[in-house]
Amino acid sequence: MDDIPKIGITGMPSVGKTETLIKIIEKIEKSGYKIEGMITETLLEDNKRVGFYVKDWQTNEREIFAHIDFDLKDKVGKYGVDLNILEKVGVTAIEKAINVENVDIIIIDEIGKMVVLSEKFCETVIDALDSDKPILVTLHKKSRTPLLQDIRRRDDIRILEVTAVNKNLLPYKIEKIMAEKLPPLF
Repeated sequence: MDDIPKIGITGMPSVGKTETLIKIIEKIEKSGYKIEGMITETLLEDNKRVGFYVKDWQTNEREIFAHIDFDLKDKVGKYGVDLNILEKVGVTAIEKAINVENVDIIIIDEIGKMVVLSEKFCETVIDALDSDKPILVTLHKKSRTPLLQDIRRRDDIRILEVTAVNKNLLPYKIEKIMAEKLPPLF
């Protein structure tokens, strides 16, 4: 179990965590590995962030799960958070990554304040981390939610920080760590 690569990518907001993760995913997929899970994408209107999409990496299904115009009981800052959409798209994608046999690597982007409002999301993240599959996750840097604290305390996950200085080099470093530990493709 110790040889299964589990890597967390953290960093300040807008530093490029998702961008770093996608660079790694694309490189590893070119090697023939199958990756499944969820990605979050920023929704911009007039170059201003107004919300977030959740996207299933394999199917490309994506829906808005947080928006400044959502008048919902679940809120983080100015964003209303639609947990039903998060669970329908994101949690389903993570569950597929855990349970589908030919998936080589699980991805979860981003474990932060919005997504941890969903108990089902939190349980699914722990299931993914406890699985015997390699995993790449991005983590909100400052949040002190119980899930993020639990992840940071785990001794089976290596957490690396993206900064403005290392963001071009870090994808290659993480890809090298993953490549050394991934089982060879047949």
